[in-house]
Amino acid sequence: MSLSDNDPATDETTPLLMQPYFRNFWLGRIASTSAGQMMMVALGWQMYELTGSAWDLGLVGLAQFLPALLLALPAGHVVDRHDRARVLMVVLLVQVLAAAALGLASHAQAVSREAVLAVSVLLGALRAFQMPANQAMLPQLVGITLLPRALALSSGAMQAAIIAGPAIGGLVYAFGAEVVYAVSAAGFAAACIALSRVRLRPVVLSDEPASWGTLLAGLSFIRQRPVVLGAMSLDLFAVLLGGATALLPLFARDILHAGPVALGLLRSAPAVGALLMSVLLARRPIERRAGHWLLGAVALYGVAMIVFGLSTAVWLSLGALVVSGAADMVSVVIRQTLVQLETPDDMRGRVSAVNSIFIGASNQLGEFESGVTAAWWGAVASVVAGGVGTMMVVGAWFHLFPALAGRDRLVVPVAHRAGGGKD
Repeated sequence: MSLSDNDPATDETTPLLMQPYFRNFWLGRIASTSAGQMMMVALGWQMYELTGSAWDLGLVGLAQFLPALLLALPAGHVVDRHDRARVLMVVLLVQVLAAAALGLASHAQAVSREAVLAVSVLLGALRAFQMPANQAMLPQLVGITLLPRALALSSGAMQAAIIAGPAIGGLVYAFGAEVVYAVSAAGFAAACIALSRVRLRPVVLSDEPASWGTLLAGLSFIRQRPVVLGAMSLDLFAVLLGGATALLPLFARDILHAGPVALGLLRSAPAVGALLMSVLLARRPIERRAGHWLLGAVALYGVAMIVFGLSTAVWLSLGALVVSGAADMVSVVIRQTLVQLETPDDMRGRVSAVNSIFIGASNQLGEFESGVTAAWWGAVASVVAGGVGTMMVVGAWFHLFPALAGRDRLVVPVAHRAGGGKD
């Protein structure tokens, strides 16, 4: 398909944040992610105020996770059949209505346990569509050579929102839950306005009717692409083994002998490292030896987890977590770039949906694995063993996925791709 000279996806010279379509997408993602983080804080606090039950607090998280997991594959099919910007717009508009409804109910003191759980289920269902739509839109916004920079900036925006969103939500909650929901609704509305000013490069979307074959097409595609399978599964096992988020309260109190302020810093440290690395990668993207950079970053993540597990000083633990976040950001940008470049336009939604399953499962199961192994062996042994296990996975992936380990250029030149060369 020929593109016009002023098509946003052909502009390789203008800085990304000077390109209006990408800038609006980027600002919309900051607004929507911040609003979502604030809403999650409010839902958790409000549930605990209503019931005082840790079990119900856990149900809020479970109510968001299960729908996102169950609807991921159908959501990927929808994203591949329909305009991705419109799908994302519908998701954002429903979140505006949900936040506004909770705000009004909170003001009237009419919120119940069941209402909080129902909205949590709704948010989880919407997230199943939001993540693949966001990921599939980026290649329609920027040229191929700018994709790594765009992914770094987009991931950095998410990290900034993950840092700021909960903090803002916690501060605003002092004025009442209804105020948090109102601010969240405003954030989702701002994201809608920004998205309405985005124009995507036209692509040929899937016209296949829904069936088990089309729903599972993303899985089949990934299984047949060693580079994509290797990159996704590497992240899955690294997070599954090396995550320590669930144990941070234990480390802060019993090992570092620090208080809640230190715990807050520990929770923020990986996001700070990721944000700093995203800025660096946006300015100086990885161009060669992409496979080695990916595997090396995951190995460094494992080393950082070992240092964190053995540390008894707050400053060293913070440093290790900052490094882990920076290493994870390198992995995220390389992995997502490889996945997007290896995936045709009409498959991006379904492949991104499978990727979201991998990410969600690794985060949730990783926290469960950390808790179980900490109960068996102790927290320090659990984290150190996870770091060692992550490094062992890297060693295994060097041999199991030679195409991934040997990948040189992250973005293969067009002439090279057309000639069928290997890189």
